[in-house]
Amino acid sequence: MNPQDFYIDGQWVKPLGAETLAVINPSTECAIASISLGSRADLDLAVAAAKRAFDSYSQWTAEQRLALLAAIIDGYRQHSEALAQCVHEEMGAPLSLARSAHVPAGLGHLQRAYELLKDYEFDRAHGSTLISREPIGVCGLITPWNWPLNQLTCKLAPALAVGCTLVLKPSEKAPLSAMLLADILHRAGVPKGVFNLVNGDGPTLGDGIARHADIDMVSFTGSTGAGIAVAKAAAETVKRVSQELGGKSANLILVDADLDAAVRHGVSSCFRNSGQSCNAPTRLLIPRAVQARAVQIAREVAAQVCFDDSNPATAMGPLANQAQFERVQALLGAVDQPPVCGGVGRPDGVTTGFYTRPTVFADVDPQLPIAREEVFGPVLVIIPYDSEEQAIAIANDSPYGLSGYVTAGTLERARSVARRLRTGMVHLNGSKADNGAPFGGYKQSGNGREWGVFGLEDYLEVKSMFGYAPDPDAV
Repeated sequence: MNPQDFYIDGQWVKPLGAETLAVINPSTECAIASISLGSRADLDLAVAAAKRAFDSYSQWTAEQRLALLAAIIDGYRQHSEALAQCVHEEMGAPLSLARSAHVPAGLGHLQRAYELLKDYEFDRAHGSTLISREPIGVCGLITPWNWPLNQLTCKLAPALAVGCTLVLKPSEKAPLSAMLLADILHRAGVPKGVFNLVNGDGPTLGDGIARHADIDMVSFTGSTGAGIAVAKAAAETVKRVSQELGGKSANLILVDADLDAAVRHGVSSCFRNSGQSCNAPTRLLIPRAVQARAVQIAREVAAQVCFDDSNPATAMGPLANQAQFERVQALLGAVDQPPVCGGVGRPDGVTTGFYTRPTVFADVDPQLPIAREEVFGPVLVIIPYDSEEQAIAIANDSPYGLSGYVTAGTLERARSVARRLRTGMVHLNGSKADNGAPFGGYKQSGNGREWGVFGLEDYLEVKSMFGYAPDPDAV
């Protein structure tokens, strides 16, 4: 596999153009590979291959697709260490995090799709009508750099499971794990044309996928601004658009919660993956009377962060690329009030790499830009509140609605507050995400859902066949 090639119609092929881009290791700021940037002509070849393959692959039985998924899962497992190394080098995740979270997340989505496919009923009777769910067609997948394997497999696995064919544009800033996965798919026996990969940038390839008349659906993960552009471009061909976009998730610590444990968990979760998670709990809402203690705990958590892998529990990598580093630095520099820790610049003693100081602002006005805009870095704002009603109002006063977090002294109380949050997901009392449940958000956090059966059905059309069976009510 040459990193400058594309995977089209079952083989690695040379691009039609000559434009290239260096892939930069954000820990060293050195180039680790050079990829080609595809053109609309390269995209046309990939889409044509996927369209040809759909006629055959869409008619495969569930048993055939299960066998294919099993082979992919086996290949993924065999190459798990190589995948972890790719993620570590292309977007800077500590190797411990790449091994413990990034790679297992991808495997989990593949396994979940396999389990769902075993029992999923594509045909359901409704009187004399048969309601059939069928693969939507050729799907364009546009994936980001922050969780490259997770975001790719949660789209690819259900799409392959139901019989769709695919054209993937991974992030041009972190494409290497996707290219290795393409090789895994090839070795697993994915039929030619069923999966295609073309590297490229958003204005050329991303826009091209959204506009392409022979692409039936676009699944996009990225910023809200880019998602809006994709939706506008896709509207011309009235294709389905599924979007998983930004977030500014509130973490409500209620007055009867175990404050120390809740704040430590919340701060650590905010800093995880260097803060580069759309669902990160970046707004910490604290009863005003205990804000000083919360600030002290947040400082302690930030002070324990290390910028190597000497302690995997507190290791933090760099931001994934220079553009994101500069964006976060600019946002930090625009805040008028001083942070309680962190701030502008690299961590002490770090001179190379896009590392950012874990930063906490306290007593933050919820209307300030730092409390409303998605930073996508290790930056936490602590917002004090005076009543539970005020806390819920602050949490919901956001253009985003991806996730929320509630910690209370009792599960019953946490449940009650969770029902009032205008978000697609809520974590109760420190609970982890469930990859069998729908992932997605309200408002400007996107539309559609990924993961589990909801993600599977995103790639299906619904057909009614009237008179398919004798009318049971006929005399």
